[in-house]
Amino acid sequence: QVQLGESGGGLVQAGGSLTLSCTDSGRTISSYAVGWFRQAPGKERELCAAISRSGGRPYFADSVKGRFTISRDNAKNTVYLQMNTLKPEDTAVYYCAAKYQSSSFTYPLNARSYDYWGQGTQVTVSS
Repeated sequence: QVQLGESGGGLVQAGGSLTLSCTDSGRTISSYAVGWFRQAPGKERELCAAISRSGGRPYFADSVKGRFTISRDNAKNTVYLQMNTLKPEDTAVYYCAAKYQSSSFTYPLNARSYDYWGQGTQVTVSS
């Protein structure tokens, strides 16, 4: 089973960068697609980026496209979210989530479609 934990959140000035890590202590994440979600107070949880089992064909929301990069190292059971050129609007709790990927797969945008979740890590971007 997947057991996810996030790290790497913190405080950063606008224009700066952070890298978030999502590690599976169950060491089974290679069978799962992984998405990074974020949720700001008063807003819906949104999918920022997602990556397939093999790491190909990543998805990025329009709000982060060109600034965020998602990658994975299955040997380390870890998925990364590299966040560059951060904006105050990026301030949110960031969660990683895993969904078992079968032979037929498209990235689900709805958080309820994902099977496993980390506890989240706070990212705060100051002006």
